[in-house]
Amino acid sequence: MPHFPVNHPARPFYRALSALIGLYILVFGVWGTALTWGDPLFGRGSNWALGLRTNLAFSLASIIFGVVLLIGASRRDNLGHYMNLTAGVVFLFTSLLMMSVLQTDANVLNFSMSTVIVSMLFGLILLGTGFYDKVGAPEDADAERNRRNHPVAEAHRRR
Repeated sequence: MPHFPVNHPARPFYRALSALIGLYILVFGVWGTALTWGDPLFGRGSNWALGLRTNLAFSLASIIFGVVLLIGASRRDNLGHYMNLTAGVVFLFTSLLMMSVLQTDANVLNFSMSTVIVSMLFGLILLGTGFYDKVGAPEDADAERNRRNHPVAEAHRRR
């Protein structure tokens, strides 16, 4: 079982960090949609919004993703934990996939290298926030803290 700290003291900071990323993605999506409205959905033009190249499809997907991240950051239960873990993996996978097709016709989201780098950075940050924003009962937090502070004693208890 993976180790996820329960009720980490810096959890509000991590939630605020994921909310800021969600807000940036939402503003980017709205700005990009305004810039690319009327263009083809998967156009390969030179439209840039907030320092990242975009097209209408990528902008609309960013609006949806930004709203989802903001909802996850506003929740005080484990939904935000799972949403951040999932979003981190999705961002990392998408950035690697789009980097592999950057100079081809398969670049349907009109990524540039700066978009790949920002997506990787956002993916790593969201993955990190997902690792540390798990919520649990105080008993769960105490048990997790005891396992972390006394790993040898926990190994003997399992036998």
